[in-house]
Amino acid sequence: MHTKAIIAAMLALSMSAAAQSREPVAPGEDHLQPRNVVLVHGAFADGSGWRRVYDDLTARGYRVTIVQNPLTSLADDVAATRRALDRQDGPVVLVGHSWGGTVITEAGVHPKVRALVYVSALSPDVGQTTAQLYDGYKTPPEFVIDTHADGFGFIRRENFRAGFAADATPADVAFLRDSQVPINMAAFSTVLKHAAWRSKPSWAVIATDDRAFDQRMLRDMAARIGARVTEVAASHAVFMTQPKVVAEVIDEAAHEVSAAAR
Repeated sequence: MHTKAIIAAMLALSMSAAAQSREPVAPGEDHLQPRNVVLVHGAFADGSGWRRVYDDLTARGYRVTIVQNPLTSLADDVAATRRALDRQDGPVVLVGHSWGGTVITEAGVHPKVRALVYVSALSPDVGQTTAQLYDGYKTPPEFVIDTHADGFGFIRRENFRAGFAADATPADVAFLRDSQVPINMAAFSTVLKHAAWRSKPSWAVIATDDRAFDQRMLRDMAARIGARVTEVAASHAVFMTQPKVVAEVIDEAAHEVSAAAR
Protein backbone atom coordinates (compact mmCIF):
# COMPACT_ATOMS: atom_id res chain seq x y z
CA MET A 1 0.00 0.00 0.00
CA HIS A 2 2.86 2.35 0.84
CA THR A 3 4.40 1.88 -2.63
CA LYS A 4 1.02 2.51 -4.33
CA ALA A 5 0.55 5.69 -2.33
CA ILE A 6 3.97 6.98 -3.39
CA ILE A 7 3.24 6.22 -7.08
CA ALA A 8 -0.15 7.94 -6.82
CA ALA A 9 1.46 11.02 -5.28
CA MET A 10 4.11 11.15 -8.01
CA LEU A 11 1.44 10.90 -10.71
CA ALA A 12 -0.55 13.70 -9.11
CA LEU A 13 2.52 15.95 -8.99
CA SER A 14 3.33 15.15 -12.63
CA MET A 15 -0.19 15.99 -13.75
CA SER A 16 -0.11 19.23 -11.77
CA ALA A 17 3.20 20.26 -13.35
CA ALA A 18 1.87 19.50 -16.83
CA ALA A 19 -1.23 21.56 -16.17
CA GLN A 20 0.88 24.47 -14.94
CA SER A 21 3.06 24.32 -18.08
CA ARG A 22 -0.05 24.68 -20.21
CA GLU A 23 -1.53 27.46 -18.07
CA PRO A 24 -2.30 30.51 -20.24
CA VAL A 25 -0.98 33.95 -19.52
CA ALA A 26 -2.98 35.61 -16.75
CA PRO A 27 -4.81 38.87 -17.47
CA GLY A 28 -2.53 41.87 -17.04
CA GLU A 29 0.71 39.95 -17.59
CA ASP A 30 1.36 41.79 -20.84
CA HIS A 31 5.12 41.68 -20.35
CA LEU A 32 5.14 37.93 -20.93
CA GLN A 33 5.43 36.16 -24.26
CA PRO A 34 2.01 35.87 -25.91
CA ARG A 35 0.70 32.34 -25.45
CA ASN A 36 -2.52 33.02 -27.32
CA VAL A 37 -2.78 32.73 -31.10
CA VAL A 38 -5.88 33.61 -33.11
CA LEU A 39 -6.03 32.25 -36.68
CA VAL A 40 -8.25 33.90 -39.31
CA HIS A 41 -8.98 32.09 -42.57
CA GLY A 42 -9.46 33.71 -45.95
CA ALA A 43 -12.07 33.53 -48.69
CA PHE A 44 -13.26 30.25 -50.19
CA ALA A 45 -12.13 28.29 -47.12
CA ASP A 46 -13.02 27.80 -43.47
CA GLY A 47 -11.09 27.32 -40.28
CA SER A 48 -10.50 23.58 -40.77
CA GLY A 49 -7.58 24.34 -43.09
CA TRP A 50 -5.62 25.57 -40.06
CA ARG A 51 -5.68 22.12 -38.39
CA ARG A 52 -2.00 21.27 -38.94
CA VAL A 53 -0.88 24.73 -37.79
CA TYR A 54 -3.16 24.33 -34.77
CA ASP A 55 -1.62 20.94 -33.94
CA ASP A 56 1.92 22.34 -34.21
CA LEU A 57 1.23 25.40 -32.07
CA THR A 58 -0.70 23.57 -29.35
CA ALA A 59 2.17 21.07 -29.11
CA ARG A 60 4.43 24.08 -28.40
CA GLY A 61 2.12 25.15 -25.57
CA TYR A 62 0.10 27.85 -27.29
CA ARG A 63 -3.60 28.37 -26.74
CA VAL A 64 -5.02 28.56 -30.26
CA THR A 65 -8.40 29.91 -31.34
CA ILE A 66 -9.66 29.56 -34.91
CA VAL A 67 -12.12 32.16 -36.20
CA GLN A 68 -14.91 31.00 -38.47
CA ASN A 69 -15.51 33.98 -40.75
CA PRO A 70 -18.99 34.20 -42.26
CA LEU A 71 -17.48 35.91 -45.35
CA THR A 72 -20.67 37.95 -45.70
CA SER A 73 -18.99 41.34 -45.23
CA LEU A 74 -15.81 42.85 -43.83
CA ALA A 75 -17.78 44.10 -40.82
CA ASP A 76 -19.12 40.61 -40.08
CA ASP A 77 -15.68 39.00 -40.36
CA VAL A 78 -14.11 41.68 -38.17
CA ALA A 79 -16.87 41.19 -35.60
CA ALA A 80 -16.22 37.43 -35.54
CA THR A 81 -12.52 38.08 -35.02
CA ARG A 82 -13.10 40.61 -32.28
CA ARG A 83 -15.33 38.14 -30.45
CA ALA A 84 -12.46 35.65 -30.51
CA LEU A 85 -9.99 38.29 -29.32
CA ASP A 86 -12.30 39.35 -26.47
CA ARG A 87 -12.19 35.76 -25.16
CA GLN A 88 -8.41 35.65 -24.86
CA ASP A 89 -6.86 35.87 -21.40
CA GLY A 90 -3.67 37.67 -22.40
CA PRO A 91 -1.55 38.99 -25.28
CA VAL A 92 -2.29 37.62 -28.75
CA VAL A 93 -0.50 36.92 -32.01
CA LEU A 94 -3.15 37.51 -34.68
CA VAL A 95 -2.75 35.61 -37.95
CA GLY A 96 -4.59 35.98 -41.26
CA HIS A 97 -4.47 34.12 -44.56
CA SER A 98 -5.38 35.83 -47.86
CA TRP A 99 -8.62 37.81 -47.27
CA GLY A 100 -8.00 37.16 -43.58
CA GLY A 101 -5.17 39.68 -43.90
CA THR A 102 -7.70 42.43 -44.54
CA VAL A 103 -9.68 41.22 -41.53
CA ILE A 104 -6.70 41.28 -39.15
CA THR A 105 -5.65 44.67 -40.50
CA GLU A 106 -9.00 46.09 -39.38
CA ALA A 107 -9.48 43.99 -36.23
CA GLY A 108 -5.83 43.99 -35.11
CA VAL A 109 -6.10 47.34 -33.34
CA HIS A 110 -7.69 45.34 -30.52
CA PRO A 111 -5.66 46.05 -27.35
CA LYS A 112 -4.77 42.39 -26.77
CA VAL A 113 -3.02 42.03 -30.14
CA ARG A 114 0.76 42.28 -29.90
CA ALA A 115 1.81 41.04 -33.34
CA LEU A 116 0.34 40.38 -36.78
CA VAL A 117 1.27 37.54 -39.13
CA TYR A 118 0.19 37.78 -42.77
CA VAL A 119 0.16 34.38 -44.54
CA SER A 120 0.05 35.12 -48.29
CA ALA A 121 -2.35 37.79 -47.15
CA LEU A 122 -3.78 41.17 -48.06
CA SER A 123 -2.87 44.29 -46.07
CA PRO A 124 -4.81 47.42 -47.06
CA ASP A 125 -4.29 50.83 -45.49
CA VAL A 126 -6.73 53.20 -43.80
CA GLY A 127 -9.09 54.71 -46.37
CA GLN A 128 -8.28 52.01 -48.90
CA THR A 129 -10.35 49.09 -50.15
CA THR A 130 -9.01 45.59 -50.62
CA ALA A 131 -9.81 45.77 -54.32
CA GLN A 132 -7.49 48.77 -54.70
CA LEU A 133 -4.54 46.65 -53.65
CA TYR A 134 -4.77 44.83 -56.99
CA ASP A 135 -4.30 48.01 -59.05
CA GLY A 136 -1.24 47.70 -61.25
CA TYR A 137 -0.87 43.95 -60.76
CA LYS A 138 -2.00 40.96 -62.79
CA THR A 139 -3.82 38.08 -61.17
CA PRO A 140 -2.41 34.78 -62.50
CA PRO A 141 -4.68 33.15 -65.10
CA GLU A 142 -5.09 30.00 -62.98
CA PHE A 143 -7.12 31.88 -60.37
CA VAL A 144 -10.67 32.31 -61.68
CA ILE A 145 -13.66 33.41 -59.58
CA ASP A 146 -17.23 32.76 -60.67
CA THR A 147 -19.58 35.33 -59.13
CA HIS A 148 -23.20 34.25 -58.74
CA ALA A 149 -26.21 36.47 -59.22
CA ASP A 150 -26.39 37.11 -55.46
CA GLY A 151 -22.90 38.59 -55.49
CA PHE A 152 -21.09 35.67 -53.81
CA GLY A 153 -18.04 34.21 -55.51
CA PHE A 154 -16.52 30.73 -55.73
CA ILE A 155 -13.24 29.62 -57.27
CA ARG A 156 -14.09 27.90 -60.54
CA ARG A 157 -14.18 24.17 -59.91
CA GLU A 158 -11.90 23.15 -62.78
CA ASN A 159 -9.34 25.80 -61.77
CA PHE A 160 -9.32 25.07 -58.08
CA ARG A 161 -6.20 22.94 -57.83
CA ALA A 162 -4.04 25.11 -60.09
CA GLY A 163 -5.28 28.39 -58.61
CA PHE A 164 -5.54 27.56 -54.92
CA ALA A 165 -3.79 24.37 -53.83
CA ALA A 166 -1.41 23.03 -56.47
CA ASP A 167 0.90 21.45 -53.87
CA ALA A 168 -1.83 19.78 -51.81
CA THR A 169 -2.63 16.09 -52.00
CA PRO A 170 -5.48 15.10 -54.34
CA ALA A 171 -7.62 14.26 -51.30
CA ASP A 172 -6.99 17.64 -49.69
CA VAL A 173 -7.64 19.46 -52.98
CA ALA A 174 -10.97 17.66 -53.36
CA PHE A 175 -11.99 18.48 -49.79
CA LEU A 176 -11.05 22.15 -50.08
CA ARG A 177 -12.75 22.47 -53.45
CA ASP A 178 -15.96 20.76 -52.33
CA SER A 179 -16.17 22.61 -49.00
CA GLN A 180 -15.65 26.08 -50.44
CA VAL A 181 -17.19 28.94 -48.52
CA PRO A 182 -18.18 31.69 -50.96
CA ILE A 183 -17.38 35.30 -50.14
CA ASN A 184 -19.57 38.31 -50.74
CA MET A 185 -17.51 40.01 -53.44
CA ALA A 186 -18.77 43.42 -52.24
CA ALA A 187 -16.50 42.99 -49.19
CA PHE A 188 -13.51 43.80 -51.40
CA SER A 189 -14.95 47.28 -51.95
CA THR A 190 -15.28 48.17 -48.27
CA VAL A 191 -13.05 51.02 -47.10
CA LEU A 192 -10.89 50.23 -44.09
CA LYS A 193 -11.13 52.41 -40.99
CA HIS A 194 -8.04 51.02 -39.27
CA ALA A 195 -4.67 49.58 -40.27
CA ALA A 196 -3.25 47.66 -37.33
CA TRP A 197 0.08 47.15 -39.08
CA ARG A 198 0.77 50.86 -38.62
CA SER A 199 1.13 50.34 -34.86
CA LYS A 200 1.76 46.60 -34.43
CA PRO A 201 4.87 44.66 -35.57
CA SER A 202 4.16 42.45 -38.57
CA TRP A 203 5.48 39.27 -40.14
CA ALA A 204 4.68 37.90 -43.59
CA VAL A 205 4.82 34.41 -45.06
CA ILE A 206 5.00 34.60 -48.85
CA ALA A 207 4.21 31.46 -50.84
CA THR A 208 6.45 31.71 -53.90
CA ASP A 209 4.19 29.44 -56.00
CA ASP A 210 1.01 31.31 -55.04
CA ARG A 211 -1.24 31.57 -58.10
CA ALA A 212 -3.91 33.69 -56.43
CA PHE A 213 -1.68 36.79 -56.32
CA ASP A 214 0.94 38.46 -58.44
CA GLN A 215 4.21 37.78 -56.60
CA ARG A 216 5.15 41.46 -56.93
CA MET A 217 1.95 42.34 -55.14
CA LEU A 218 2.74 40.05 -52.19
CA ARG A 219 6.26 41.41 -51.85
CA ASP A 220 5.17 45.04 -52.25
CA MET A 221 2.51 44.67 -49.58
CA ALA A 222 4.99 43.10 -47.17
CA ALA A 223 7.50 45.88 -47.83
CA ARG A 224 4.91 48.61 -47.31
CA ILE A 225 3.91 47.33 -43.88
CA GLY A 226 7.50 46.71 -42.85
CA ALA A 227 6.95 43.00 -42.31
CA ARG A 228 9.68 40.50 -41.60
CA VAL A 229 9.37 38.17 -44.57
CA THR A 230 9.70 34.40 -44.81
CA GLU A 231 9.41 32.90 -48.28
CA VAL A 232 8.48 29.28 -48.87
CA ALA A 233 7.82 27.24 -52.00
CA ALA A 234 4.08 26.67 -51.70
CA SER A 235 0.71 27.36 -53.29
CA HIS A 236 -1.92 29.76 -51.98
CA ALA A 237 -2.91 26.97 -49.58
CA VAL A 238 0.40 27.45 -47.73
CA PHE A 239 -1.50 27.52 -44.43
CA MET A 240 -2.35 23.85 -45.06
CA THR A 241 0.62 22.57 -47.05
CA GLN A 242 3.46 24.21 -45.08
CA PRO A 243 2.14 24.23 -41.51
CA LYS A 244 5.57 23.94 -39.87
CA VAL A 245 6.88 27.02 -41.67
CA VAL A 246 3.77 29.01 -40.76
CA ALA A 247 3.90 27.85 -37.13
CA GLU A 248 7.61 28.74 -36.90
CA VAL A 249 6.91 32.30 -38.04
CA ILE A 250 4.07 32.65 -35.51
CA ASP A 251 6.36 31.32 -32.79
CA GLU A 252 9.08 33.77 -33.87
CA ALA A 253 6.62 36.67 -33.68
CA ALA A 254 5.58 35.66 -30.16
CA HIS A 255 9.19 35.48 -28.98
CA GLU A 256 10.17 38.75 -30.65
CA VAL A 257 7.39 40.83 -29.10
CA SER A 258 8.14 39.23 -25.75
CA ALA A 259 11.80 40.24 -25.98
CA ALA A 260 10.86 43.76 -27.04
CA ALA A 261 8.61 44.15 -24.01
CA ARG A 262 11.37 43.29 -21.52
